[in-house]
Amino acid sequence: MTRWLSAALMAALLGCQSAHALTPDEAYAVAAGDNDARIAALQLLVVKNDPGLPAFLEALAADSVKVAGNRAYIVEGDTAREAASGQPAKLPDDAEDVVNNNRMSSEIEAALAAGKLSSTDPAERASAIEALSNAADESKLAVIDKALASEQDARLKAQLEMVRAKALLTATDAARRIEAARALGERASPEARALLMERLADGGETDAAVRGALQAELDAINRKLAWGEYAGVLFTGVSLGSILLLAALGLAITYGLMGVINMAHGELMMIGAYATFVIQNLFRQHLPQFFDWYILLAVPASFLAAAAVGAVLERGVFRFLYGRPLETLLASWGISLILMQAVRSVFGAQNVQVENPNWMSGGFEVLSNLTLPYNRLAIIAFAGLVLLGITLLIAKTRLGLFVRSVTQNRPMASCVGVNTAKVDTMAFSLGAGIAGLAGCALSQIGNVGPDLGQNYIVDSFMVVVTGGVGQLAGTVYAAMGLGMVNKLLEGWSGAVLAKIMVLVIVVIFIQKRPQGLFAMKGRSAEA
Repeated sequence: MTRWLSAALMAALLGCQSAHALTPDEAYAVAAGDNDARIAALQLLVVKNDPGLPAFLEALAADSVKVAGNRAYIVEGDTAREAASGQPAKLPDDAEDVVNNNRMSSEIEAALAAGKLSSTDPAERASAIEALSNAADESKLAVIDKALASEQDARLKAQLEMVRAKALLTATDAARRIEAARALGERASPEARALLMERLADGGETDAAVRGALQAELDAINRKLAWGEYAGVLFTGVSLGSILLLAALGLAITYGLMGVINMAHGELMMIGAYATFVIQNLFRQHLPQFFDWYILLAVPASFLAAAAVGAVLERGVFRFLYGRPLETLLASWGISLILMQAVRSVFGAQNVQVENPNWMSGGFEVLSNLTLPYNRLAIIAFAGLVLLGITLLIAKTRLGLFVRSVTQNRPMASCVGVNTAKVDTMAFSLGAGIAGLAGCALSQIGNVGPDLGQNYIVDSFMVVVTGGVGQLAGTVYAAMGLGMVNKLLEGWSGAVLAKIMVLVIVVIFIQKRPQGLFAMKGRSAEA
């Protein structure tokens, strides 16, 4: 039976709501014969609202149906029953298994889905729409139109409209295929583009007029989606830049103030991430009803944990190595190994997972091909707040005044009564605490492990050196610039080559401008 005849029969019978009893002949017609005849018989049963059909189809899908003597039987273990009546029956010795190829399996799934389109459960309707999409063709239009007329959920209705357009692409009437092309063009989504490309590929469409309409709509979709792709690259660049900014802010203070090449900076980030993990587990065990707000305690906890470790390191190690860059580098590298091994001993060598609060899960759909994840948006906002806080602290507080004085001219600051040793400790602790905040942010976008900080230490130093040592403004520009350049190059050359190219760009830039984007001002800088 041809597709248009099947569609016409479905449309004629769709309004029939009376219960229809599955007959032995109908069950046998669906189970035996060539695929075209089986599919036609199945489509007729779908529109008859047969209450016994779902159980029969589920048995077919599970390969539990056998046929013999113009009868279909459902076999479960050692027992058998007639497919139509459901009554127990003796399975004939010559019964044969029913074999479903991929096409028949898709039709069975679509038939099962059609019965679930009127479910009151949105999740069940969504699953039914997805199953129906896998076997969408002209014969399903009556079922799809009926579901569209009753569907109230906007998201599910949009999915049904996409399934309808997919079904129309297989229509025998060229005008209906052109209608489908226009409907897909209005959607302007990656799914619509994929459907048009599939129809155009490998001679899927032979009518010249329809091919022209399909190509025109495909070109229009590509132009529309290009804006979303450009915006996506921009957003991922800003997102990466905000992460680099958080990772480099603390280093900008410690390296800029004291000239300490702290190779353990990444491990201070790791400590902040693990502090977030601990707070998460405490909330899960003791305050599960407030779990979505654990991050409000994790932020200060990550700062304090990393700041405390930073203070211990500065007082115990780094203060004895000022002015000795090679020894400082080697000592900090050794400290990073010790911290990583300590974490492995306490938490294990495997990565641990930090779960996003519910309000940070999901994303905001801006365009059909551009969704902004809430956790990334939160990190961008968090980086901005941290930057604002550090800027105010450096510019408006007594500690900030001391930090600026020591940065610009340490001997003169000491001469006027500034306790430079105390400032060093406080500044190093501040930088370490900011690294802990960076670790807290990173825990929201990936797993936490002992090697977490190693992925960002080189990038952090590149940001600081490119922006200008000790210059917060330079750190911001460098972080955002490197983030954007990295993501632009990734789309062109891949992630690995992009990293190499960024490094080459930074090396060339430093060769031409050793002081970075912003040179440090002061007597010591001019000497």
